[in-house]
Amino acid sequence: MRLTIRRRAGRRAALLAVGAMTAGLLLTAPQQATAGPPNLLSNPGFETAGPAGADMPSCWSKSGWGDNDFTFATVAEAHTGTKAMKVSLTRRVDGDRKALVTENSTCAPTVTPGKQYDLSAWYKSNTPDVSVTVFRRDTTAGWQYWTDLQNPPVSAGWARTEVRTPAVPPNTDKIAWGLSVYGVGTLTTDDYTLEEVGAAPPQPVCSGTAEECAKGKWEVIPAKNPVRSMHAVVLKNSKVLLIAGSGNDIAQFNAGTFTSAVYNPANGTFKTIPTPVDMFCAGHVQLADGRVLVMSGNKGYPSADGTIGYQGLKDSYVFDPATEAYTKTNDMNGGHWYPSATVLGNGDVISFGGLKEDSTGNVTAEKFSAAQNKWLPMNEVNQTWSYWGLYPSMILMQDGRLFYSGSHTFGNGTPGTGASIYNYDANTITDVPGLRNKDQRDESASVLLPPAQDQRVLTIGGGNNETNPAANRITDIIDLKKPSPAYTAGPDLPQGLVDTGTGKRPQTGAEGKMYVSAVLLPDGKVLETGGGLHDRADPVFEASFFDPTTNTYQPGLATDPIPRTYHSASFLMPDGRVMSVGDNPGNGTYNHNVSIYTPPYLFKGARPQITSVIDTQWVYGDTQRITVNRPVAKAELIRPAAVTHSSDPNQRFVDLPMTVNGNSIDLNVTSNPNLAPPGWYMLFAVDANGIPSIATWVHLGGPSALAATQEQPSAHEHSFADKLGPAKQNPAKRDSVPVAPSVAGCDRHYGTANVCVPTRFPAEVKDTSKARCDWLASHQYPKRLKVNGSDPLRLDPDRDGYAC
Repeated sequence: MRLTIRRRAGRRAALLAVGAMTAGLLLTAPQQATAGPPNLLSNPGFETAGPAGADMPSCWSKSGWGDNDFTFATVAEAHTGTKAMKVSLTRRVDGDRKALVTENSTCAPTVTPGKQYDLSAWYKSNTPDVSVTVFRRDTTAGWQYWTDLQNPPVSAGWARTEVRTPAVPPNTDKIAWGLSVYGVGTLTTDDYTLEEVGAAPPQPVCSGTAEECAKGKWEVIPAKNPVRSMHAVVLKNSKVLLIAGSGNDIAQFNAGTFTSAVYNPANGTFKTIPTPVDMFCAGHVQLADGRVLVMSGNKGYPSADGTIGYQGLKDSYVFDPATEAYTKTNDMNGGHWYPSATVLGNGDVISFGGLKEDSTGNVTAEKFSAAQNKWLPMNEVNQTWSYWGLYPSMILMQDGRLFYSGSHTFGNGTPGTGASIYNYDANTITDVPGLRNKDQRDESASVLLPPAQDQRVLTIGGGNNETNPAANRITDIIDLKKPSPAYTAGPDLPQGLVDTGTGKRPQTGAEGKMYVSAVLLPDGKVLETGGGLHDRADPVFEASFFDPTTNTYQPGLATDPIPRTYHSASFLMPDGRVMSVGDNPGNGTYNHNVSIYTPPYLFKGARPQITSVIDTQWVYGDTQRITVNRPVAKAELIRPAAVTHSSDPNQRFVDLPMTVNGNSIDLNVTSNPNLAPPGWYMLFAVDANGIPSIATWVHLGGPSALAATQEQPSAHEHSFADKLGPAKQNPAKRDSVPVAPSVAGCDRHYGTANVCVPTRFPAEVKDTSKARCDWLASHQYPKRLKVNGSDPLRLDPDRDGYAC
């Protein structure tokens, strides 16, 4: 922590030094809205005593939580007047203590949803473990924690801290706040203010058609994706890595032809990259230095008769954006076809699940050491011997635990409730309840909602590739800050048009979609797009925005004209647009068209610009200064995508609370690496109309990321998810679990391995040879599929050795 303190102090000195440089720039730019009087707080300087018998000044309360020893005292060493508040922690295991504006109708100021407020206070402290903590009163749910906004640096003399809130959420009528101490030390505060930001933002001016301004616009670019990509990774240089391996094409596998490509949005070109092994259905994640770790892949396709399934590789490689080449690392401890990949707060990577070299389920947890740049031996990694399935969505929580959201690929979810919290240090798994239809969440999407500090996860849609029902419309939301978190029902997914092989028709009833893509956008919403009604078939043309502040969908957006089902991906680009690639239906074809979505926010008029960033190397707990060309309402870091099969568990949007002085803005960087694991991020500034700047790339890291993250206290680690039920009993040590060769939901008795005749046809298809053959024909399957051995689906009634 000492290194971080020195870096922060040095950074603040640097910020003062550049003030003169930026002053001239600011004189000619439109001025940022600033807060104006009156101060909305009662008794802001602690001068008025509380009622008789009270041990706190009027309109102030003792607050905090956790296991710590503390004192509160009203003292005479004031900034102005005669009184100040001193809070001391002499012992801390966890939690914090703070003087808080009293949460009642008399003392807590009234606020307006959608407005922003500037908070300030004078303080002295001898600990860096101080944060500005804000609570809000929801008109239906009552008082609740809202956010931590800033970490003021150590100051022996009186210093002023100021920070602007995000826009007040809907249904909020009052807020309360104070400075929290969450480490051993003493904090003295005085002269608090809370002022409304008064200037109204200019009204947006539509720069496109009325429809584009309401729904956005899709376009298919002229260039085609040269590879059958299964994986997409946005690189720190704004290019996109598209990984195919064999591209789910057994002919390419047999020929040893494995491919990747790098797309350059600047000129719309693709460059094919030599690829050493079949990375088809590998795992991948961005390392702290911006290289891409690619693990496992396909060692072998299923046998023609289906007695042997897919087989996983042990191989692991790193892709370097600078050289655009792969370099081999050491091997994993076993094969993991379809592994998870989650980066941890210290930069390590943890991986679970997938299929081994012999097609059985892998129960080995794997850990890649960032410090050693290698996969650790199995005996150096905690093992639960649990089978997590294929591409289990494992999301890093703010205290270093992992949340398994229930999203996965192929088949049923894990035994139990379908979602759980995994504690690596304790080596325990504890189920959390509430996930609906847990065995129909195959190819669903799960995303940590903006901002990451809120610790809420949304899970969207899904199906089951074995039973092959119509995909569902279910969305579930979980708040991991609660003591006993549980999924609650979210709004149904909006419906669009579905093409079941005979042309598009409106979706009806409970019809939803699987293979859905969920993309975090810089305005704080989630774009959901693409998907299909059945396993590898029946594309759904629908897109909507999910708004985390209201928990509602905005339906009826423009839709991608290209089908996007199995092996498709959609992801945010640094210019604020969304790119979509891929579609690999069961008939074995692949769609090489590339679509670009321009959201409505880019049709609302000129976008703000980040005109300077003093330093692109950021440290946890830092304060970083940027300048903008006009007022903005918020700024955030968005981690670049590394997505496959609807899964990107590392996708996150990290809020950067702002201190505003004209067009010069100080951004407060989280001190918690579990909220923003080390690496390269896209920095966006967004105005009050939701219009984002083009992103600037910044690197987040520093000493905190290289140490054990649990050793440092964090302002954001409030008591949460701490009243879970009993942990599951871990299985005994074992090598693997049995997995049926048909795990992919394909009957291998027909055609080649890259053609997927479903083991179970959709319910509306009659159980007759003709009905099944008609369905295959309507979905453009090859006209004569060779029958490999027996004919369990009765597709070869004339017994000539070919289906239909």
